[in-house]
Formats: sequence, C-alpha cells, structure tokens
Amino acid sequence: MSIARLIRRRLIRSPFRVAVVDDRKAWKGYELLLGSLHLRRVIAERSDAPRIGIMLPTSGLFPMALMGTWGLGRTAVPLNYLLSREEVAFICKDAELDLVVTVGPLVEMVGGLPDSVVQVRLEELAFRGLPPIRGIAPLPEGAPSVLLYTSGTSGRPKGVMLSDDNLLANIRQCAEWASFTRRDVLLGVLPQFHSFGLTVLTLLPLVAGCKVVYTARFVPRKLIDLAVEHRPTAFVAIPSMFNALRLVKSAPADAFSSLRYAVSGGEPLPDAVARGFREKFGIVIDEGYGLTETGPVANWCRPQEHRDHSVGRPLTGVEERIVAPDGSLCPPGVDGEVRIRGANVMKGYFQRPEETAAAFDEEGFLRTGDMGRFDEDGFLYITGRIKEMLIIGGENVFPREIEEVLASHPSVKDAAVIGMPDESRGEVALAFVELVEDAAFDERALRSHCRSRLAGFKVPREIRRVAELPRNPVGKVMRRKLTPQTPGLEGDTADGGKDVAEAAE
Repeated sequence: MSIARLIRRRLIRSPFRVAVVDDRKAWKGYELLLGSLHLRRVIAERSDAPRIGIMLPTSGLFPMALMGTWGLGRTAVPLNYLLSREEVAFICKDAELDLVVTVGPLVEMVGGLPDSVVQVRLEELAFRGLPPIRGIAPLPEGAPSVLLYTSGTSGRPKGVMLSDDNLLANIRQCAEWASFTRRDVLLGVLPQFHSFGLTVLTLLPLVAGCKVVYTARFVPRKLIDLAVEHRPTAFVAIPSMFNALRLVKSAPADAFSSLRYAVSGGEPLPDAVARGFREKFGIVIDEGYGLTETGPVANWCRPQEHRDHSVGRPLTGVEERIVAPDGSLCPPGVDGEVRIRGANVMKGYFQRPEETAAAFDEEGFLRTGDMGRFDEDGFLYITGRIKEMLIIGGENVFPREIEEVLASHPSVKDAAVIGMPDESRGEVALAFVELVEDAAFDERALRSHCRSRLAGFKVPREIRRVAELPRNPVGKVMRRKLTPQTPGLEGDTADGGKDVAEAAE
C-alpha cells in the first residue's frame, strides 16, 4: 500500500483526532483530508505536468499539498524558500515545473518565481463544500514520489529521486527503531523541504498516527513554550538549535522532561552543547546520521545505547561498510569512507545518469563522501568529509577535531576550520569562530587553548572572528563558503602563528 493510501486510511479512521498543530491552528484528520481533495482538484485544473512544486512554511499546509499532489499520481518537488531567486528558478527549470503550490509571503521572500510557473497561492483559494472524492492515482512506472534537491554543497543542486518504497522503508525503519506509537508527540521545527523534516516529522507521524507540533521559525523561547504546553516525546534538531535552547535563561529546568528522544543530526554535536543541554534540562542528546540520498535516516543512537560522539548502529535493513582508499574494507577503529545500501537508498539523481552511476560502487553501495569508523560493537562514528580533510605535513587532519576543541572554549559559540596553503607543510588549519554574546575575542588565548588539547601541527595557524558563520537553510555550517580570503571582523588582530610557543613547536 502506498504512503498516500496509508495516510488517507489513517485520517479516515480518526477524522476528529488532532493530527497536526502549527502556528495558526490545530488540524484534525478530516480537515487535512478535505483540504488535500480540494487542492487536488485545483492542481488538476491548472497543470498536466508530472511534477508539482510545493513551497510552503512548516505547517499542516505542507502535508495537505503533498497528499493533493500524490492523489493525482504526480511527483512532489518541495522547494527551499531560503534559497536565492536564481537558485529556485534553476530548480523549477531542472524539474520542469509549471505549477507551484505556495503562499504569497514566501514568493516575496525568494524574490519571485519564474513567469513560466503558475502560482497556486493558498491564501487566495476558497475551499467550500464537499470536494470530489476519488481514488488515489498511481505514480507512473519509475516515477519518484518526491524529488528533493540537495543544498548544492558542490556545484548546482541535484534532484534526489526518492520512490514511495524508499520513503516507506525509512518510515518503517524509524518507527520500529524508536517504537513509535499513537501516544507519541513529535516537536518539529526542521523545514519540510528538508529530507528529515519530510520523512520523520511529516510522513512518519501521519502514517503512524502520532501528533506532530510545528513551528515555522526557530525562535528558542517559543519552542520551549511549545514543549511545556504539548509535552513532546521526540524532538529532532541540529546542534546550533540545541545550543540556542540551552542559552535561554528563563527556560524552566523541566521544559523537555517529557522527551523519550532528543536527537541531533546534520553536523557533529559539540561536547559543550551536549554537556550544557544535559546540565540545563537533564536530557541526554543522542546523535543520528543520514543523507538526503538515504531517505534520510541511516543511523540513530538510541538512549539505552548512548555513546558519546557515536551516531549509533545502522537501522534495521540498512547495510554499511567502511572502505579504504584502495577499496578494501576497514577493520573496527580505522577511518574510511562510509558506504550505505538498503531499501531506503535513493534511485538516483534526476536526469543525471553519469552522476548517479558515480554515486554507487560496483556492489550497489552509496558512496557517501563521509569519513567514519566502526567500533568493535558496530557503532558508527563520523569523523569528517573526504573532500574537507586537511593534509598537514603529510598527516590527515579532520576539521571536526579542531572545531570541537575551539567550541569547548567558553567564548566560542561555533567554529569552522578550513585549510590554507603553506610552503613548508603543504597546508595548515585556518579557523573561523562565532563568539557567544558579549564575549571578547582573544586569538592568542584560543590558540593556547587548542595547543593544550591538540598536537602542534593541528593548532590553527590563524583564527578569525566572524559575526556569523555561513550556514545552509537548516543551519549546518557550510565550510565551502569560507576561503583564506574571507576576512575577520574589523579590529581583530591575528598573531599569524608567530608567538614563542608555536616557534618552539
């Protein structure tokens, strides 16, 4: 049975049960169902295209549009409204969209949609009466259920094709792994155009019958109020969000006491954030791992198996291996590329056969580009990105290790490390730091802090302060936006590594 049919059956069986709460209202099952049927009719009247764009805020509107699209047997293409006008236009052209379901404020936010695209603005529609109730049309053979465009960390965004089977496999894997029931309440702030926001925070609760509480913008104080009011059992966020929540001075200590799961993903969880959140709220944050290409969840470290810095074991049905540069399998404790195979792994990149072929090895494992290692018990540890690895004096250095040390300093809110050329060592580490509010920048003190915790060759040659680190739409730091030419804030001074202690090294 397709996801659309499973969701429809769940909503029909519990029509008056609140399925979704967002910033504007509480949506009962029948309201989502009727809204999707109305929207299905509107889409059918205005477009015959096989793919329909959806650009909506994190809310009950998104699943309504998704079900309306799927009801017609069309592929849904969630659009990232935090991208530039040019990037959104590129995706519309690449996906061959002629219609986008949206709202006016988001269109204005991106600076407008291409003239070739029909805009179905929900605030302009009047849904009255009972819409036609028809069966759910099947997707054409080989058509994906969703086309999710990556954030474009290297070149133009690529459309990741996830089939109904991919999504359903990941929904069931997560539901089984976490033992979700109808009594669970999920708290969601991740955008629904993001793979995790789509699969875990939108589709999973609708299929499993859980209630999900959304807020469209990450406002720490508001999120704490929602947690106090709705008593969620699961909350998923990125490290910077957990960090912001722990810094809310007025937050009650029991704000998150109802949680069974507090899960961090998207980027490494700094020790300072994990420790600070636990001290503030008494909640241990566990890490998870996955990619858009894996549906997205591949690993999840459950509370009963918690290990610091580990993203846990692979979900049921997910196969993983660690591969050395020569293609051999790495034993436990040895770093290599993480490769993944399973029913949740994508079918490929839309209209990019060569890139699709390159993404998989000869045994059908996805080449993630992430470096990691297993411990003796099969728990995975992510150590960095292959392309971001530094080679300093012939030694492999992962930015994450240096960033973790910098982030443990009380003045540092977050850090990012890249390489810069060096005549004697090939390259050396260059660090950028974002400071906590009202903290003073002292490069010499930060380098001394690093020197006490890292081998000498790993200590950043230079540390620059920036107002904000560049982030993608879900808040993950984008190292590729930083270069040796990226300046620090005016007034910062760099000792350029010339102090006596480094000279001694």
